[in-house]
Amino acid sequence: MGSNLFYFNVLVLVFVVSCINQVWSQGVFDVKAFGAAFLNAWKQACRSGGTVLVADGTYLVNTIQFSGPCKGGVTFTVNAVIVAPKGKSTANYWISFHGITGLNIQGNGTFDGKGPSAWPYNNCHDASSCQPLSPTLVLTNVYQALVHNIRLVDSKGFQMKIEEGENVTINNITIKAPADSPNTDGIHTGNIKYVNILNSNIGTGDDCISIGPGTTNITITRVNCGPGHGISIGSIGLRSTDQNVKGVKVQSCKMRSTQNGVRIKTYTSPYQVSVSDVTFQDIIMDKAQNPIIIDQKYCGGSKRCKALFSTLQGTSNVQVKDVKFIGVRGTSSSEIAVNLDCSSSKPCQGIELDNINLSLASGGKATSSCSNARVSSSGTQNPPPCQNRMPLM
Repeated sequence: MGSNLFYFNVLVLVFVVSCINQVWSQGVFDVKAFGAAFLNAWKQACRSGGTVLVADGTYLVNTIQFSGPCKGGVTFTVNAVIVAPKGKSTANYWISFHGITGLNIQGNGTFDGKGPSAWPYNNCHDASSCQPLSPTLVLTNVYQALVHNIRLVDSKGFQMKIEEGENVTINNITIKAPADSPNTDGIHTGNIKYVNILNSNIGTGDDCISIGPGTTNITITRVNCGPGHGISIGSIGLRSTDQNVKGVKVQSCKMRSTQNGVRIKTYTSPYQVSVSDVTFQDIIMDKAQNPIIIDQKYCGGSKRCKALFSTLQGTSNVQVKDVKFIGVRGTSSSEIAVNLDCSSSKPCQGIELDNINLSLASGGKATSSCSNARVSSSGTQNPPPCQNRMPLM
């Protein structure tokens, strides 16, 4: 009996210790318990694989980076308002997550970048050189990550940047900034693979989503965009280090009163890189200014761009190929609803138009324009597809 009781007590002790360890490993570290010292709470969660909790109230947070590696997956739960300092900032980020495997950013809270206090200092459009204003949320070298349910408003620069990682999902988030806010791209990706963006509402002063160099295997589904510049691949070709973009699928999205609908933009530059294996499918346009556009003479209007590439006379060495536009429908606010303006030195190859139905919002007929593009079409074609216009070889 005594022996059995001894073993029973040992088993209970082992069970209790196991439970304690499990609770600790899944511990919740409320920043309030650390005097609102976010980094201290993060370090504890990172050591044990727990949760940082930001709840109840408003928190003013200066530039901060949460770094790994961590012992296990870490959850960052925001059920409050996190506010950036007012004024100009050109740091590489306001809030950064770096070097983490297994990251979950969640909650019903808001990241407020206080952009109106910084936007008057943005001169990148006119200056020959400039430093962009700080993005709100930056994820670098992050793997197996999920960002969901949060809100980002009024970033100084880009709202969210995801770079140099793998397997990142963005689900059910809201991003807002005024239509005239400069360079406030909603989500920007670069040098990353296997990205999934879905079920989100994005309205900004720039691209709702910008797919940058080195992005491969990205899927964008059920995203409502507007205001903004649409969903864009690019800009590509600005730097000699730019990598190929491949495996892009944008499906079941809506563009409302956007400057562009679905777009590929490449610089008039000497750098040889490619954009390939792209599908835009089941996209609804509601008074989009340029519903379908490939722009290989992009320079962004910046003096810096024109100074760098002034000798190229409007040619791009970026190869755009194997691009499908399927089931794109709705209204265009400009007469040219389909504009394929490709490079004379690297003409677009394998462009497919399948069941396109775009009407001019103000009445009348929309048109198509093609230059240096090899295009095939099938199904409904409104406006009528333009004829292939290829350079003389």
